[in-house]
Amino acid sequence: MISATDPRYVAIALLLSVAMPGVAPAYAADEFPFGLEMTLDAARQPSSKRLPTLEIGDNGETRLELWCKGGKGQFSIAGNTVIFVPGPLQERACPPDRAQADDALVAALSEATTWKRQGDLITFLGAQPLRFRLNTN
Repeated sequence: MISATDPRYVAIALLLSVAMPGVAPAYAADEFPFGLEMTLDAARQPSSKRLPTLEIGDNGETRLELWCKGGKGQFSIAGNTVIFVPGPLQERACPPDRAQADDALVAALSEATTWKRQGDLITFLGAQPLRFRLNTN
């Protein structure tokens, strides 16, 4: 019998989530905050009050509201492994620096390979770690 911590299970779950994103639900590790919204733990950009947010649904479907752009994507979680597949982003009237920051954030999320949770902080780890704070209010 294969357990949820067996590397073969993780590989199978990841394979299914990539091969059939509309059919295979994301594997919800006990601590991953599916169904909640989180905000990037970063400084605000000059002349902007916005901070990027992710709202990750129960099956990994994700709504992104970035510094300027917005869109959808899909998270798949298996243990501490993460895969993020972005969908198309809405092009809004963005200053070039914000549009570039949005694209860099989506690229960093796409490169993340693992995640960890410490209280209300969720960190996606890849080439560039990204830390988000759960919106618990």
